[in-house]
Amino acid sequence: MRTFDGSGQLTPLSTRDVDIRDAAATRSILEALRPTWVLNTAAYNLVDRAEEDGRSAFALNAEAVGSLADICQRIGARLVHFSTDYVFDGAKRTPYLETDPPRPLSVYGESKLAGELLALERCERAVVFRVCGLFGLAGSLGKGNFVETMLRLARDGRPLRVVSDQVLCPSYTLDLARKVWAVLPKAAQPVYHLTNAGQTSWYDFARRSLELAGVTADLTAVTAAEYGAKARRPPYSVLAHANLAALGEDDLRPWGEALVAYVAERSSSR
Repeated sequence: MRTFDGSGQLTPLSTRDVDIRDAAATRSILEALRPTWVLNTAAYNLVDRAEEDGRSAFALNAEAVGSLADICQRIGARLVHFSTDYVFDGAKRTPYLETDPPRPLSVYGESKLAGELLALERCERAVVFRVCGLFGLAGSLGKGNFVETMLRLARDGRPLRVVSDQVLCPSYTLDLARKVWAVLPKAAQPVYHLTNAGQTSWYDFARRSLELAGVTADLTAVTAAEYGAKARRPPYSVLAHANLAALGEDDLRPWGEALVAYVAERSSSR
């Protein structure tokens, strides 16, 4: 919403307006609006809880997406759906291409992959953006994101144990949102990887976040095995931008620069 600068009218629909798991209500609203594009940012993203509550994960991340795709196809709208780096298993040690075969390790990843497939199968002009390690202002004001969680725990004097053997590319939602609007008018492929540039571990991401915010913490690097999360994460899930590059849009700034901008933004918003 903050970054939209195109022609036409943008209509926001929050969970207070529509629950996309209710196909009939969703169809009624979208048939009345007759949109050109439908951007679906709804997701079940409780990665560890999904291991025990797969039904809820699949209901929102897959079944609802399939219904939304059916509706979009019926009314002639293009569906834009957001997915995740967790559709990959992390066996590679070079950035994943859009054409690499997915192999999720977790129920969450399986549900997101199912949503991708349903979106593309049921809406012939759907576009899927895979994103990774999101941090942004809206998350800082709501349930939080990784950066905010680290800062909050550190300020509470809690020791931090952060995984150092999982490599990703943290991404600033403000940068990604701007790029989405640039890509959509000329999108030619069904799937785009969308992240800031570069890569880092969760541990180094936490360390840099604390440094930039001027917060001292008892921070310890641990392995994923030592941390013992319920859901398996890919040890390497950096995403390559081949399809963005083909559009001339592979110019997102490095994650470190984006993090500096985010820390400044969050400070000025308080």
